[in-house]
Amino acid sequence: MINIKQAVILAGGQGKRLLPFTLKNPKPLVMVNKKPFLEHLINLLKDNGIREVVILTGFLGEKINEYFGDGKKFGIKIKYSQTPFLDENGQENESGLRIKNAEELLNDHFLLMYCDNYWPLQLKKLIDFYNGHPSDVLITAYSNLDKSTRSNLFIDENGYAIKYDSTRSQKDLNGVDIGFFIVNKKVLDFLPKSNSKFETRVLQSLIPKRKLSGYLTNQKYYSIGDMKRVKLTEKFLTPKKVMFLDRDGVINKRPLKADYVKKWEEFEFLPGSIEAIKLLTKSGYKIFIISNQPGIARGAMTKKDLELIHKKMLKVLKSNGGKIEGIYSCLHNWDDGCICRKPKPGLLYFASRDHFVDLTKVIFVGDDTRDKEAGDAAGCKTILIKPEGNLLDIVKDITKS
Repeated sequence: MINIKQAVILAGGQGKRLLPFTLKNPKPLVMVNKKPFLEHLINLLKDNGIREVVILTGFLGEKINEYFGDGKKFGIKIKYSQTPFLDENGQENESGLRIKNAEELLNDHFLLMYCDNYWPLQLKKLIDFYNGHPSDVLITAYSNLDKSTRSNLFIDENGYAIKYDSTRSQKDLNGVDIGFFIVNKKVLDFLPKSNSKFETRVLQSLIPKRKLSGYLTNQKYYSIGDMKRVKLTEKFLTPKKVMFLDRDGVINKRPLKADYVKKWEEFEFLPGSIEAIKLLTKSGYKIFIISNQPGIARGAMTKKDLELIHKKMLKVLKSNGGKIEGIYSCLHNWDDGCICRKPKPGLLYFASRDHFVDLTKVIFVGDDTRDKEAGDAAGCKTILIKPEGNLLDIVKDITKS
């Protein structure tokens, strides 16, 4: 069993797609919501219990050192390993050499990251996965749920990487390498003291030995690869107060088992729910409804029926000062094999993707163990309404704090 208290950040490249900014500045200092992007990463690491960061600098690395210093003012210890940006032949020094040069600074196990990717890290989950999947390196991969880029990995059903395609030309892949590696220091033996890439030297060597475990996530990542992506990352990192609510049993009276709210006349607001949503709206929360509605797949009602119920529900809430930003419903049957029916967290990921929501900062209120499982899987703070409780009591406690 391992624990991770050190993070290593690769920050040596120039980032030509960020020109003209990177003519005179290193890429990780690009401003995102009035802070250098690297500061957002350091805050993320600190929130996950990381105590020491080693930054592997190259291009204009002295500017990174000048801004962050020893890390004291950021509440974390920072060390540096500087490798020249270019080698004697004018070629850019790669990740493998930068890591090899820092070998003496590194713990036996450490978190390795790229300086240009942000992902809502839940380090404990990564460590638990690593401890449960014997390997020398864990790689985190985005499932590419929205097909926003080309995949370069295949993670098998047992949680191990069996393909790594640096050219991104293969079609039968299911993940994108986003960094956030857990690394056993012994794999640095694969790296020569000359220029090399960590990904090709180490990862490709581990795959045939089944020593590269893969944590596949549906949580979208954000990057500063170019200015268009910087703008999207700014949206994601803009602070928001967000509440997810289950519907039946939280907002309205839950129907009897194996029955559904099939028409508006069967929809009954629970005591306090209208006032609770009004209070959340007044307090600046963005509210989303996350609900299983299998009555459609089972032929008890139509999609049009559901839309009419929601239209009238929204009208009542609006007339009482409440606002719902969006409704996400799973219309599948329990055995359809979808990714959105709770306890699977698909609906939460869809809402996160559409509205640039960091799920680790979301409060999800439900009334069923399936809500708890979905919320926990997505990283939300999940609260279940007790049989004697109601939504208003929970909301009053939240808005007071």
